[in-house]
Order: sequence, then C-alpha cells, then structure tokens
Amino acid sequence: MRQPKILTTLETYSWPVFVADILAGATVAIVALPLSLAIAIASGADPSKGLVTAIVAGFLISLLGGSRVQIGGPTGAFIVVVFSVIAEHGYDGLVLATFMAGLILLVAGYFRAGKLVSFVPEAVVNGFTIGIGVIIATSQLKDFFGLNIDRVPADFLEKIPVLWQAQESFSVPAFAIGVLTLVLIVYLRRLAPRFPGLIVAVGVGSAVVAYMALPVDTLGSRFGELPSQLPWPQLPDFSTSRVIELLPSAFVIAFLAGVESLLSAMVADRMIEGQHRPNAELTAQGFANLGSALFTGLPATGAIARTATNVKAGGKTPVAGIVHALVILIVMLVAAPVAGFLAMPALAALLIVTAWNMTEPHKWGEYARARTGDRMLLLLTLTLTVLVDLTVAIGIGVSVGLALRLSRRKSEKSDWTPPDR
Repeated sequence: MRQPKILTTLETYSWPVFVADILAGATVAIVALPLSLAIAIASGADPSKGLVTAIVAGFLISLLGGSRVQIGGPTGAFIVVVFSVIAEHGYDGLVLATFMAGLILLVAGYFRAGKLVSFVPEAVVNGFTIGIGVIIATSQLKDFFGLNIDRVPADFLEKIPVLWQAQESFSVPAFAIGVLTLVLIVYLRRLAPRFPGLIVAVGVGSAVVAYMALPVDTLGSRFGELPSQLPWPQLPDFSTSRVIELLPSAFVIAFLAGVESLLSAMVADRMIEGQHRPNAELTAQGFANLGSALFTGLPATGAIARTATNVKAGGKTPVAGIVHALVILIVMLVAAPVAGFLAMPALAALLIVTAWNMTEPHKWGEYARARTGDRMLLLLTLTLTVLVDLTVAIGIGVSVGLALRLSRRKSEKSDWTPPDR
C-alpha cells in the first residue's frame, strides 16, 4: 500500500493529539536545527542548505510517508557521499544527483520494492554505518582542535597526515569550547533524555565564545549571514553526459535514502508498536529528494535519532513532522542572523557525538559474537567505506553478503530424505 499514513491518522484525529504533535514537533525542530546546519557544513555545502532540506524534505516525508512518527531531513549517513560528489562534480552536480535519486526512489516505490531492504545483509549496513561514523568524526577534528587548514582532503589516508602536520596551529580556546559542548551534550542526555540538550549545549558553547570574545571561528565569520528565506524552486541543469556521469552517485543516494528511511521506520514501529507502509515510505523519500533538489537542498531520508526524539516527546501522527518543518521555517524567516553566532567547535562536537552514536557502541559485543562470515563482512564493508569509497563498499558488501546467504542455504541440511526404492 502506498497511501500516506497521515490520511489514516486524520480519521480519528483529536485536539489532545494535535497538542501533543505540536509540542513534539517543536521539540524535534530544536534538535534538528543545529544538526541540519552541522551536517551541511560537514558535507562541504553552505549551512543554509541543511535548513532548506530539513524544511522541504522534512515536510514532504511527513506529509506523504508511510510511518506515523518518521522525521525526515539531512542525515549523517549522506555526509561522505555528498562531500565526494561536491568535490568531484560541484554543488550543481549534487543537486542533479539528488533529483535523479528522487526519481529512482519513486520508481522503487511504484514497483513495491520496500520489502527488498530485508535482503540487504545487516552486517553490510552496520559496516558502512560505522565507517561513515569514522569519516564524520575525523572530518570534524579540524574545527574541534581549531587547526589552521585551508582544505581538508576527502580521502581518509590523505586527511590524517594533513591534520597531523597542522598540530602546531592547535587552538586552546577552540578545543576548550569543543570539550565544553561535548561534555554538556553527554551530561544533559543522561540527566534528561527527553530534554533537547543538543541546542542547549551548542548554545552555551557559542555564548561563551561571544561573551568572552574568544578567537574562535563561528558560522557567521566563516560563511557569512544565513539567508532569511527559501530560494525559488528551479530545475537542475540536465545533459545526457552529466546524467550518465552522476548515475552511480544517484543510485548510492537512493540506496542510502531507502535503506535508512526503512530502518528508521522499523525502529519507530518497535517504539510505538505500529506498522509502517514501506512502499509509501519509499515514494515519500522520492518526492522529498525531488523537492529538496528543486530548492537546491541536500539529499534527505528518515532520521533515526530525530524520529526517536519525536516519539519520546509524545509525537502521535505525521502532523508532528510537519510542525517540525514549519518551526524550522519560522526560525529561518525570523532568526537566521542569530545562527551566525554558533561556534564551529561546538558544531564539531555535536557531529562527533552524532558519529559516535552512529557506530552504536552498545552493539559491538554482539558484532564480535556473530558468525565469522558476518564479522568479516562487517569489517570488509567498514574498511572499504573508510579507505576506498562508499559506492564500492556497498556494491562489494551486498554482493558478498548475498553470496554468503546463498551458500548458507545450500549448506543447510534438508529434512527431506529420498524414498528407498
């Protein structure tokens, strides 16, 4: 079924549910604001693109999606592929790849491919997710330590020597703000898990920079003032050669958007004891990425952490996700200049925590106890993600994983015995 979940939930909608959705949506928006900015910066894009994506894609995913509580927007899973696409093809290339990914997801939703996510080996998903976490964390070390580097290489093996060579430019004030923000995020999350401590921690770190006039980079000093309105929608530039050139990146974006959104929806199902509609979710992701591309935004998908925040804050229906997008829009229209005071080390600390959470350290013991084949597949995918390329990692990981699954089926003993003739 591809019918949006919002149509089902509105049949029994009530005033108390509306109030709960408004409060949850506002809470999620507070969490999504600094994350969207930080993800855009880490992806090599202008920070305003993160807000545009959270508004446009977040609205469409909630309006058209197959989950009651899914929250969509830019996520850490896309940072690696977005950064590489921008570095190789420019930002206009990313917009076209995102548009193409949206079309691919619409086709997948039309042909009811939502169930196919179950065929992607879990070890592959875990491997590239941990690998992405490693890359995100290392990409934030420059701002966390306040290092003076003109351009950090995208390649992991090239990045580490460049960071090491810049150690003499280490900034004590930047490091102090990064550590302060990091400690506050962890402390507030343990003290009050439902409280949006991310924005408080980033706000406190940034306020210290402004109050003490510390020599620390801020969003405004590096990128200038954020725009206070959405850009006009426009179609990306098409050409046959460009489409062929960007097709592999479009498939990777579509794959990540589909897999992460359906994984997030499954996590949400367990939290609310519900049942999402996978094909409606894929269709919504398709429209969301088309919409984001039209407004020159980033790729989008369901965000597991923000979805969990929505559930914990009392969100009941997709209206909460729509409220979350509208709140971010209001902030962009009214308070965009305030975002210029956000300190770069504080945003770096936020992304380092995000990267750590992506690796799911509480599951490492479970991974270590898994079958040898699954352990090797996880390590293979992780290594290829970090050292080679995410496209290669997914392609080889899925191929090897499916081959392992097929070999296990063949090796299983059958209960059937041939008749004695």
